[in-house]
Formats: sequence, structure tokens, C-alpha cells
Amino acid sequence: MRHQPYSSRRQQLQAELGDGVAIIPTAPERLRNRDAHYPYRFDSYFWYLTGFPEPEATIVLIGGKEPRSILFCRERDEAREIWDGFRYGPETAADAFGFSEAHPMAMLEQKLPELIANRSVLWHSLGHDADWDRRIASALNAVRAESRNGIRAPGEIRDLRGLLDQMRLTKDLHEIAIMRRAADIASAGHARAMRACRPGMAEYELEAELSYEFRRRGAAGHAYTPIVAGGANACILHYVENNRLLAGHSLVLIDAGCELDGYASDITRTFPVSGRFSPEQREIYEIVLAAQQAAIDAVRPGASFMDYHQAALRVLSQGLIDLKLITGSVDGAIESEAYKPWYMHRTGHWLGLDVHDVGEYRTGSEDSAWVKLVPGMTLTVEPGLYFRPDTNVPQHLHGIGVRIEDDVLVRADGCMVYTSAPKTVAEIEEVMCHD
Repeated sequence: MRHQPYSSRRQQLQAELGDGVAIIPTAPERLRNRDAHYPYRFDSYFWYLTGFPEPEATIVLIGGKEPRSILFCRERDEAREIWDGFRYGPETAADAFGFSEAHPMAMLEQKLPELIANRSVLWHSLGHDADWDRRIASALNAVRAESRNGIRAPGEIRDLRGLLDQMRLTKDLHEIAIMRRAADIASAGHARAMRACRPGMAEYELEAELSYEFRRRGAAGHAYTPIVAGGANACILHYVENNRLLAGHSLVLIDAGCELDGYASDITRTFPVSGRFSPEQREIYEIVLAAQQAAIDAVRPGASFMDYHQAALRVLSQGLIDLKLITGSVDGAIESEAYKPWYMHRTGHWLGLDVHDVGEYRTGSEDSAWVKLVPGMTLTVEPGLYFRPDTNVPQHLHGIGVRIEDDVLVRADGCMVYTSAPKTVAEIEEVMCHD
């Protein structure tokens, strides 16, 4: 059944709620200008539990001995469907998405006090949406007004995100299959951009190649605003203007991923605009590539989230020593953070429904240890080196920025790299051969 993965997650969450009730709304539609909306994107928490794509929807999950899963959604409306497209409506949606019951969204305010009454705990994403906080407060006050009739309001309100973040941190087989496909599509997009690249092109032309390949293969589009950064623009970590011309002697860094069924891919590749690395470019690129491989090798169950960052740091620091940009030992460089002028970010992040996905990085214990990796976790591995023109480095390194990023699944036997875009110098130069 199509809804089975989502139903299973709801049941898992309900088991954690005890005698409580959880309220999870989807994201609202947003106006772009006047009466035109931004393309609709559902709330990630809501999607994780429902797979329901429409706006104006909320689910209420009740735990305890008689669990209930209730969907509130828009009613069928022939006039609006002529303009905006198909709506499931409560009658169809309950069966299609595996809910025990469904009601029109217009009934939510009326039914909410009834649903939270006599429940021990109310679970909600507190502070996430001021309008929803007001709705919750109104429902609580309505229940409290009935206290003389023996009806009690929840005695405790807890933030639901802690439970859901922990669930989302480890991907199930359904999620893994989608993310592998998203990685395949994004990898094809990066390969297409490499093949299309020519000196004198605009950065946005390469962005267009990515967009075409993503949509052609069935993705919803970009998972985030893409970075297409030629030359020194690659040294701006979140460069998104993508409007400069590409010089033949420079590198171009592309950080772009697609979204498929709500899940993000996240890939970075750096390659020569001319199709051939110069000796200086190749030297820097090989250092970053070796650092990435060392980091990937460190991704395994039982390792901490910090371990693979440290593995990358050792290779990058040794590379900077070899380049005579820093002195001393690798250990000394790491302890003093002497590498930071040229490598200022961590080596990765969680990946899933959000490109920087939910989940803690530290355990929250007294020593604040880093989270241990377990099978099913998905993360990025993305070391880099950036030599801004205004830094005190040799002239031949000015404007070289290199980052290499792949999506990696933790498995029982180590890890699997999802992404497959050309990455070695030989692979890149071969795919870019213009002869």
C-alpha cells in the first residue's frame, strides 16, 4: 500500500505519545506577489507522517489504548478544482492515506477541544508558528472552561520536534530508496553541467543545465538555491548570484541538489572551465579529494559525527603544510586551528527531508559527546579549501576555491556513497573532453 510507510511512522509516534495527543499542521501557502503564490512545499514533519501533498491540512494523533489518526483537509470544491486542480477531500483521503478518520479543515476549530480533552500531554511544535500557538491556547482555554463538568485539559505541553527529530534521523527503507534516486538525478545534472561548460558561458547557463536535467528526470526541482561559482566566487561559501561569466583559466564550483518526493540530494563538484586542470588547480583539488576520501572511510557505525571531520582536517592540514602556508605538525595545526583561513566549515551535515536535516549532533549529556553514527543515518561529506584573492597566499593560488561533496548512508558494514557524479581528475577531464 502506498501509505504504508507513513502509517507505520504514525503508529511508531503514537506509541511514544502515551495517553497524549499530538497536533501536526502542514505549511501554509505563501504569496509571492499580489495573487500569485510561491510553488507550494509541504511541511517536512507533516509529510514524514502523511505523504499528503495538499495545503490547508492538519493531523491529530491520539495515543493510548485506543489510538486514532485523524486528518483534517480541504473539502472537494468543483469551482476551485477548475482553477487549482484536484483535491482529495476527507472521504477519499482517509482511505488513500491510511487514516482512521478524516474531516473538513473547517471543522478543526470546533473539534480540537474535544480531541485534546482528558489527555495527559499535548504535543506540538511550540514557537514554530505564532498563529498555531494561538489556536492551541484557544483550544486549551475551551477545555479548561469545562472543568466543572469533570473535563480536564492536558496538564503538560511538550515540544513534538524532539520525538520526530529522533525518528527522522535514521532513514527507513522507503526513504533510502527515494534518496538514492534523488542522488542519481542530481549526479546526472552535475555531469550534464560538466559536459556543457565552455569558457565565456554565464554561471546561470550551467544552472539552467542542472534545472533541465533535474526536471527531465522527474525531480520537483532544486532542493535549495544552487551555487554556481566561477573563479573567486567559489571562495564565497553561499554565493548564489550565479550571474558572472566563466573565465577559461578558472575553476567553477557547483553546489546543487534536487528534491524528489520531498527528499533532498546535496552534491558539490569543482571542475576547470576549460576542461583541463592547471598544475596549481590540480594540486589543490587532489588535497581536497584525498581529504574527502579519508572522511568517507571514517563514516561507519560506532564512529562519532566528529570523527569524519577530524579525518578530513588531518589531510587538509597536511596539505596546507606541504603548500608551506602553515608550519609545524598536523596535530599542532588542528589544535591551533591554523587551517581556518582556508577551511572554515565542518565536513558535513545530516541530510533528508531538509537539506540540513533535523537531528542533534551532540548527545546532550554532561560531557556533550558527539552523536554516534548508526545504520540508516544519512549525511554529507564535503571538505574544501578556499584561497580568496585578498588573503596572504601566493599569487598562483588566488581565487582557487575547491569543495567536493557527496551524500553518504551509514550501513552496518561501513557506508555507501549515494552520489556518482564524476569526481577524480581523470573522470572530470574525460567527461569534459570537447574534442
